[in-house]
Amino acid sequence: MKDLPQFPESYWREIDFPTFPTLDKDLHVDVAIVGSGITGITAAHLLSKQNVKVALIEAGKILTGTTGHTTAKITSQHGLIYDELINHFGLEKAKQYYDASNQALQFIKDTVSQSQMDCDFLEQDAYIYAVTEEYAQKIQKESEAYEKLKIPGGQVDSIPFDIQIKAGLGMSKQAQFHPTKYLTHLVNNLPKDTAQLFEHTTAVDIENADGDKPVVVTQSGKRITCNFVIVASHYPFYDGLGFYFTRMYQERSYILGVKTETAYPGGMYISADSPTRSIRFTPYNGENLILIGGENHKTGQGIDTFQHHEALKQFAESLFPISDIPYRWSAQDLITLDKVPYIGPITQGKQRVLVATGYRKWGMTNGTTAAMVLSDFVLGKQNGFLELYTPSRFEADPSLKKFTSINADVAKHLIKGKLEFVPKIPQDLGNEEGAVVMVHGKRAGGYRDEKGELHLVDTTCTHLGCECEWNHAERTWDCPCHGSRFSYKGEVMNGPALKPLKVINED
Repeated sequence: MKDLPQFPESYWREIDFPTFPTLDKDLHVDVAIVGSGITGITAAHLLSKQNVKVALIEAGKILTGTTGHTTAKITSQHGLIYDELINHFGLEKAKQYYDASNQALQFIKDTVSQSQMDCDFLEQDAYIYAVTEEYAQKIQKESEAYEKLKIPGGQVDSIPFDIQIKAGLGMSKQAQFHPTKYLTHLVNNLPKDTAQLFEHTTAVDIENADGDKPVVVTQSGKRITCNFVIVASHYPFYDGLGFYFTRMYQERSYILGVKTETAYPGGMYISADSPTRSIRFTPYNGENLILIGGENHKTGQGIDTFQHHEALKQFAESLFPISDIPYRWSAQDLITLDKVPYIGPITQGKQRVLVATGYRKWGMTNGTTAAMVLSDFVLGKQNGFLELYTPSRFEADPSLKKFTSINADVAKHLIKGKLEFVPKIPQDLGNEEGAVVMVHGKRAGGYRDEKGELHLVDTTCTHLGCECEWNHAERTWDCPCHGSRFSYKGEVMNGPALKPLKVINED
């Protein structure tokens, strides 16, 4: 039995990232891009090559957000999705969704090839499998959807692991890569005369959003005046009365990087059943690092988060003789009402503020698609996928049902947090322990670090007032209503919240 790492760390972040200054003056550019993940960087790459002047700003350091915590599969096989899309949207739009994802895969492949880029890009077949009869029937329906859409692949009756499957479905010639090596290469090769990058520059508002010259306002008061804003900040930092917090929910999932003496058989795998299990490998110091993922749950809800890593460890040990577990990390994903991303003008009345969000768990293809669609919009080019992804859509089925269930769940957790009995006080906390505690008769969040220093915050989320819960695995405070996350010191880590938690002085 190998121990899990004490602290979470993503393998993708163990490279040298370039550094950039903080924005210290007002700017005028053609396009302001907020967020330096795969969408923001790819959009900067596409636009700056067309002599469009762009400024890309990042609240923290580049590539340390969602893109740095992915499983990095480049695939059009987004779980069991195509039968559902056919039923809800029709054959034409389901085909568009596949074509857009496939086009994104091809774009990444061509970019790697043309640049002779060293980013561990490898073609792999992708597989989804079922271990129950219920999901075997769903895979049969998904297989029929593949046939209708002419998606290359087919059913399989086994996979090369000690997992007894009831059904499986492959998709040919998908791919995987090292996402931060890929994006660092793009960043390092952005044209200096048309692209500017700024780190530790937090966008907090957009002024004149319905005019011809929107203005991005930063936390320090600096202003970027532009023709278009691309909001690629994972959760949109600016809502623009689009009420995105009512139309999406956030999930966390977990990943282990494990070493084994056993040769990896190739391929990328994901289970259709719950709890989800994902398997792939990546080259690692002349060996293979096996990435085991899964254990999704709504952010801020469910069991002790460390138990999710433990469950993945047990699953890994059932498949491979494990020699070491050098990495564990987690990811935060946004899911829309109908599982299709929101890409386009943030609302119908704000055509120069463009948003890209809600990639579910497939950010490498969906994020690249978003960059391509939004770049075309900025350049005035027709893009056949824009209507499919438009954020203004609202399909009665399934959107209405999901809208109701998401917001009923928010109301439940809002009330639960206010009425919760809190038995602990700060003095009960041991070193490296966090919990909800009572301070002066009020609910608070306490964490005592490895040196014994106590950190106290007000657990009331600064977004809409729900009560945050302690995340043991990441040492964060997570909101169960809309998924905002804060460090144990109260700093914002994930939106929609923009303001930190209030720090409490015990005295």
